[in-house]
Amino acid sequence: MNKIINSFDIDGVIFMGDYDGVYPGKDDIIITGRSIEEESETLAMLKSKGITNKVYMNPLPFDKKSRKSSGIHKGNTLFDLEKNGISVGIHFEDDPIQAEEINKIMPNINVVLLQHNIIEKENVRRPFK
Repeated sequence: MNKIINSFDIDGVIFMGDYDGVYPGKDDIIITGRSIEEESETLAMLKSKGITNKVYMNPLPFDKKSRKSSGIHKGNTLFDLEKNGISVGIHFEDDPIQAEEINKIMPNINVVLLQHNIIEKENVRRPFK
């Protein structure tokens, strides 16, 4: 039997501005709506928090992605992982639009929706210094 892991969004889940968010366990993965163009600053921010988990970035350019396309990216990533024998039990998300898109593609994944207004949900670039 395969071990079941969890997946985590970044903005609004792991990253909450001035607050610490919900961190993944050592075997968990991160599936973010952040564009591949944001990879270097994203990995630097995660490293500063001691997080070194595998990260699946959104392949769309920053100015082409939306909340809906980010949810589709996450659902498709979860689908591909399952197809390759990786079982994800829970995906932690803060955006109801993305959660809906994930559930359309992967209805068997439990999406835990963290509800708050700490972080903007729209397409915002968060440079890390």
